[in-house]
Amino acid sequence: QLQASGGGVVQAGTSLTLSCAASGRPFESFVMGWFRQPPGKDREFVAAISNAGGNIIYADYVRGRFTISRDNGQIRVYLHMNNLGPEDTAVYYCAADGSGWNRSRQGNYEKYTYWGQGTLVTVSS
Repeated sequence: QLQASGGGVVQAGTSLTLSCAASGRPFESFVMGWFRQPPGKDREFVAAISNAGGNIIYADYVRGRFTISRDNGQIRVYLHMNNLGPEDTAVYYCAADGSGWNRSRQGNYEKYTYWGQGTLVTVSS
């Protein structure tokens, strides 16, 4: 089970950190990802981090602004978002993939088995 939190309404140019708490199977057995769904659009990949955190990938539109991290001891994954813009407005979802790290496929939402309920981030200009 995954529980995302930390969303809210923020001004453009500010920062926000999302958190995702996990329960169930050992957390370190999962690759973790963040996806988002902007209003009226399809779900899109944001970032993914491997089991021990040694491998990370980002979507081009967030690279350099967003940072994904995980704390296996606290059983949490985080998404720190800097310099937010209105284009970042979306429902953000954390997801867990138990099939192992595959850099070329981690951006594919079908690879993730478990999903949190989503947390809404609204960025006003």
